[in-house]
Order: sequence, then structure tokens, then C-alpha cells
Amino acid sequence: MLIKRRPSWALPESEVTPKSIYLNRRRFMTGTIASAASLALPGLLQASETSSATRPLDYRAAPKFSTDEKKTPLDAVTRYNNFYEFGTDKGDPARYAGEMSVDPWSVDVEGECGRPGRYSLEDLLKPHDYEERIYRLRCVEAWSMVIPWVGVPLAAVLKQLEPTSRARYVYFETLHDPKQMRGQRSLFSTIEWPYREGLRMDEAMNELSFLAVGLYGETLPNQNGAPIRLVVPWKYGFKSIKSIVRIRFMEEQPKTSWEMIAPNEYGFYANVNPDVDHPRWSQKRERRLPSGVLRPNWIETAKFNGYAEQVAHLYKEMDLSRFY
Repeated sequence: MLIKRRPSWALPESEVTPKSIYLNRRRFMTGTIASAASLALPGLLQASETSSATRPLDYRAAPKFSTDEKKTPLDAVTRYNNFYEFGTDKGDPARYAGEMSVDPWSVDVEGECGRPGRYSLEDLLKPHDYEERIYRLRCVEAWSMVIPWVGVPLAAVLKQLEPTSRARYVYFETLHDPKQMRGQRSLFSTIEWPYREGLRMDEAMNELSFLAVGLYGETLPNQNGAPIRLVVPWKYGFKSIKSIVRIRFMEEQPKTSWEMIAPNEYGFYANVNPDVDHPRWSQKRERRLPSGVLRPNWIETAKFNGYAEQVAHLYKEMDLSRFY
């Protein structure tokens, strides 16, 4: 089994980031741009040279989800990304994301809720303690990683915004700023900006859904979705929208970006499912990064990315070959 619980969200001590990297949380939230020279883990300084600088996060050493698998090296996590706002090549986000400023940052909250408005990032997150969760990330392109995220449960943030009984879905938008995001000003882009994603309300309130502000114990590099992104580990990676600037509670199911581009290939639900292939490739296996031509590192894909115990009940009455 890919998830272990000891007994509830337990994490072995060997997987916890050392306490030596903890810093005061307030310092992080009031100044996300700082020198990386004195605090980078191996490989982080290189990845940060063309993106935002990072700094350690203060998060609680509480029981958390973990996996039995080896974590993906930080250098691979920060240098191999899909973030089309900066270009379609996997290395484009690391090369160009430093052009985006993440300080200050705000998130607009709209729709069927009791507390709409514009929230600074600090105000949105400050009632909550940060946690570390080590999740598998499975891309629809059939590659995968294991990443230690730092952030807060999505459900906790949504509850404080007081969704009404009419809120059946939650919609998210990525920053739209072509001046800072060169991929958005490309004449060859197939995406209708801004990038859009959404979840059913019960999915959003599931214990696994997570808002990340860091990885490997430090603030998110721009190329990984700074300063705040969604992580939904039982779904393909394109559901985990980056650099969020809008949350909207909706009664009707929202249209999402890849669903709008190719609805025959990318559905609203996007649950990891080895039994339902992409029209152009198999989803039965995945290439665990890092890998190479001589060592491709293929492994079998698990349904719901190994998180069936936590999420399968959400879809028990659904035909997952139809609602893909």
C-alpha cells in the first residue's frame, strides 16, 4: 500500500524536515523575498537563481501523511515543471519564473459564501498552523514525483470563508499578467488565460486537499506555483493549480482550462486511474523522476494515485470511464 497511517496522519521521524530550518512564521509571511545564499539545501540555490529566493518555513511537527517511497530530489522538483504561463518546455518555469513578483499577494474570494472580498495572503492563512505532507504527484503525461509540501488543509481555509448551502463547487484561477508571465503573451499558446480549475465541494473538503506555500521545508519557488498553490494528490497534476489569485464558490460546475482545450482528453475530475487510458497513451505505468534513457524507472500506477482509502467513497456511484 502506498499510504501508511500511524494511526492518524502519522509521519516517521526520519521523514520530518530538521528543526534547524524552522523560522518564525510571521517573518515568512511579511517578507517572501530574501537572499537564498545562506539557506539553500543542495540544488536549491541553482534552482532559485532564475526564480524567487526561498526561505525556511515555520511548521508544526504534527502527525502527517507520508508514503513508503523515496522523496524526489529537490533539484528535480524545482527544474522539471509544467507551468505554461512561463513556456511549454519543462525547463521554462525555472528559467523565467523569476520575472514574477509574489510580494505582496492577494486572493479574491467570490460567489456563494458569507465572507467574500480580497484577502492578503497572510490574512487568508494566518489562523492556521503549517503542516508538512509528503504526497505523490502523478502527471497526466505519465511521470511522477514524491514531494514534501508545506501548507494548510484546503478545508480549513474554505470553512473560514463560510460557503453557503448553494456552494457545490469551488473554482480557482491563476494569476493573469502577461508582463510577468511570458507564456501568456505567446502567440502559440493554446490556453485561454487565465488558467482555471475547480473541485466539487466534497473533494475540496476532503482531508487530503491541501494549499501549499512551501516544499522541502522552504517557501515555494516561483516555478512550483509561488506563493500559494493547490495540491490534490489523487488527481492528475494539472488539477493542482498554481499561483492562485481567485477562489469562487459556485452552484454550477465550472469549466476548467484543459477541459476547455480538449474535452475528449481531459475531464473535470481527472482522477488518477490506470484503468482509463489517455486517448494517446496508456496510464497503467508512470516514470518516476529522476529517470533517464538507460534507467527509465517505470512503476505501476495505483488507482487514485494510491489514496483510494481516503477518496474512493467520493465516486462510488460514478462511472469513472465516463467521468474521467
